[in-house]
Amino acid sequence: MPVSVWIESDPTIAIERRPAPPDRTKALAEKQIAALWRLDVSLREKTFWKLLYESAARAVEVLFLNVEDLYPQDKRGRITVKGGAIEWIHWQSRTAQLLPRLIARRTRGPQFLTDRKAPAGTPTLDVCPETGRARLSYRRAEDIFEENTRLLANPLASPEGIEDLNGWTLHRLRHSALTHDAEGGTSTPMLLARSRHASVQSLERYARPSVDAVARHVAERDPAARRKR
Repeated sequence: MPVSVWIESDPTIAIERRPAPPDRTKALAEKQIAALWRLDVSLREKTFWKLLYESAARAVEVLFLNVEDLYPQDKRGRITVKGGAIEWIHWQSRTAQLLPRLIARRTRGPQFLTDRKAPAGTPTLDVCPETGRARLSYRRAEDIFEENTRLLANPLASPEGIEDLNGWTLHRLRHSALTHDAEGGTSTPMLLARSRHASVQSLERYARPSVDAVARHVAERDPAARRKR
């Protein structure tokens, strides 16, 4: 007869999970950012992505912006962070050009809206009182970005296999903006203000030079290249 053996302890307790190697290449190259702007996407996506990159803000903060939180003439917006504190994000000319087209004379309600009417039960604060459409969710915004960037993230892949590919995450726009600022010589106090981090330690992962920046640094100091100049 077979003998039943009861396991009285966790057999995996002595097995250590190997930590995943850190990803130090989250910042997109400037050529990748330029390719992103060339994608044929809706006005909403163009505006949202541009605003994320130019402001270096967190995606969830931007999605919670309402039209009445915008100060277009000053190219800035008022956001509410954890704990209810009020902070500001700032953008540049391209976002400033796109925003009026996206808002289309609305004076209140969520800035970024879904394509359809809000379903029953949607919180009032997440419904545009002028159009009846709902606030765009982070999950949906992330899915759209990921789907549209699959071929950019995998340039050697075939379009036929796009469903099996992974695109970029929205956070990489914030990461890229801060990294490019650091590479351009932006001071630490300004980087802290842009990122709205409380400590330099929290900023370190963004201030790390990108692969392209290191490549330029090495190329510029190549003795052969200097002789040609």
